[in-house]
Amino acid sequence: MIGNSKICIVGAGSIGTALGNALAVRPELNVCLLSIEREVVNTITTEHINQKYFPNIRLNPRLKATTNVHVLEDTNLIFLAIPSVNTEEYVMKHRGFISNNAVLVNLAKGFGADNRTIAESLSSQSDLAVCSLKGPTFAREIINNIPTAFTLGAPDESFFPVFVDTFDDTIIHLDYSTDMRGVEILSIIKNIYAIIIGIVDANFNSPNLRFLAFTKAFNEMRQILLFSGGREETMFNYCGIGDFGLTSLNDLSRNRTLGLLIGKGFFTQDISDKVVLEGKIAVNIFVDELRKKGMPEQHYYLMNELYKVFNEPYDISTFVSKLLTR
Repeated sequence: MIGNSKICIVGAGSIGTALGNALAVRPELNVCLLSIEREVVNTITTEHINQKYFPNIRLNPRLKATTNVHVLEDTNLIFLAIPSVNTEEYVMKHRGFISNNAVLVNLAKGFGADNRTIAESLSSQSDLAVCSLKGPTFAREIINNIPTAFTLGAPDESFFPVFVDTFDDTIIHLDYSTDMRGVEILSIIKNIYAIIIGIVDANFNSPNLRFLAFTKAFNEMRQILLFSGGREETMFNYCGIGDFGLTSLNDLSRNRTLGLLIGKGFFTQDISDKVVLEGKIAVNIFVDELRKKGMPEQHYYLMNELYKVFNEPYDISTFVSKLLTR
């Protein structure tokens, strides 16, 4: 696999660029960003800078960029770093360019067709090998060469040595799980609970209360994970408690910020319509699915209370008290 391994990262946004730059430190790897943004590609190619996303960071000169989808044809690993709403459609549209031996690695956090995880949707619609890469990662940290962790979720353990070799001697640290569904599920629901922690902090900014809510949320995530077919041990991978901690407790997180806005009374429909907020979308899908499948409401009462915030007239000043009285 390693030697002259070709890696393509679809998407030259923040996470795609940061991951590509981290991998480009290895001279054995041929790393290319594939983007539809011509100006982004031009500045990476001519100046070794992603002017749109990281204008003050000089990229590794070995990192290439292109708009030509033919780069997919002889690529070993294809990392999908585009929005979740576009991931499945993109792969199906360009399936003819992708080698049958390629491995797709999903970085997007969201749902595919019929409310399945993206990895499940991709696997069901093609014969390509699909893995999932999720963890406590801000692109800003990766681009500044800060050690960063991901969980590699794969169908079986035979995939793991490939990624051990690929990320060796980089700032990226991995743990591994064959619970690919659980890895994907946790990457979605952690955004929901990050909103809840944000609302709690906006109301009280109390360490005691914050970690009371954090513990309740973590336990509820466990209940939902098990009900949804994931495995309990996945909670303790980087994609579980690590990603939840990062997303719920750090102000760089968009979903935590959404919770702070809601808790302070600044959230409006206008803000919601203009900003991509994975947690707001996910809570409606999850609550509807859990109700259909008959999960007892007491096992997801935090999530259900947030569902009411988004879908019913709601006095946000009562949110925390309602969480505590259950």
